[in-house]
Amino acid sequence: MKIGFIGLGIMGKPMSRNLLKAGYELVVFDRNISSINEIVSCGAKAGQSGADVAAQSDVVITMLPNSPHVKQAVMGENGILEGAKEGLILVDMSSIAPLASQEICKACAEKGVKMIDAPVSGGEPKAIDGSLSIMVGGDKEVFDQMYDMLMVMGGSVVHCGDIGAGNTTKLANQVIVALNIAAVSEAFMLSTKAGVDPEKVFHAIRGGLAGSTVMDAKVPMITAGNFTPGFKIDLHIKDLGNALETGHGVGAPLPLTSFVMEMMQNLHMDGYGQSDHSALVKYYEKLTGTEIRK
Repeated sequence: MKIGFIGLGIMGKPMSRNLLKAGYELVVFDRNISSINEIVSCGAKAGQSGADVAAQSDVVITMLPNSPHVKQAVMGENGILEGAKEGLILVDMSSIAPLASQEICKACAEKGVKMIDAPVSGGEPKAIDGSLSIMVGGDKEVFDQMYDMLMVMGGSVVHCGDIGAGNTTKLANQVIVALNIAAVSEAFMLSTKAGVDPEKVFHAIRGGLAGSTVMDAKVPMITAGNFTPGFKIDLHIKDLGNALETGHGVGAPLPLTSFVMEMMQNLHMDGYGQSDHSALVKYYEKLTGTEIRK
C-alpha cells in the first residue's frame, strides 16, 4: 500500500516518520519545502501537489489546520480529487468541523473516492511515540481496511460512527481538555496565592479523583514556565470555534466552553496564540500578578 501524506506540521512530521519506520512507502507534500525535504531525508518521496500525491497513492492522509485548508487540499485546484483514481481512500486526520467532513466526503464519493475522518488527540509527544488517540468516522468497512495503518500512529483507534463522528468526538475531547486546563490553572493559582507549594499540591492530588492526563502533562510545563507548543492556543481556539458552531447547530448548550474561548481569545490578543495551550494559566497570572512556578 502506497500512502500519500499532505500536511507536515508539528503533528504531520512525526506521524509520517512513524509510517516510514513501519515500512510504508510514502509520498509527501506540504507548502513548506523544508518540511518536505526533512521527511524525504527519512525515506519519503516528494510530491509536487495534492493531485500528484493522489495519482501516486492508494491512500492519502491529510493533516491540516482547519476545514478551509482541507477543502482546498481535496477539492481545490491541483487538489487530491484532480489526481485521484477510483478506489482511492482519503483519511483526513485534521481536526475540522463535522459538517465540513460530510461535505468533503460527498465530493469524494462523486469521484469514486472513499473517505473517513480520523482526528487525533495527544499532541506532539504522542505523535512522536505513536500513541495518539484516533477517533474515526465513516464506513466501517473502510475503517477496518485502515485500522492497521492507523495503529502505527496510534495507541488507540476507535470507530465512532458515520462520517463526521470522528470530528464530533474530537470536539468533545477538545472541550474537556480546554476546561481541564482552565480548572488546573484556577486551582493552582488558588494554592499559590494561599502560600502552598504548587509542586506539593500536584503530587498530593494527582493520584486522586482530580488527577488526569491533562494535569500530568500540563502542570509540569506550567510550574517550569515552559510553554513551547505541543498544541497551540490558536489551534485550540479553532477547535472551540468549531465546537461552539456545532453546538449551536444541534442545540447543545456550551456555556463553559464559551467562557474558556474568551480566555483564549484574550491570550491570543496578548501575543500568546503560538504558545502551548497550557499558557491558559497566563490568564490567571495576568489577573493576579502572580506566577505559578516551582
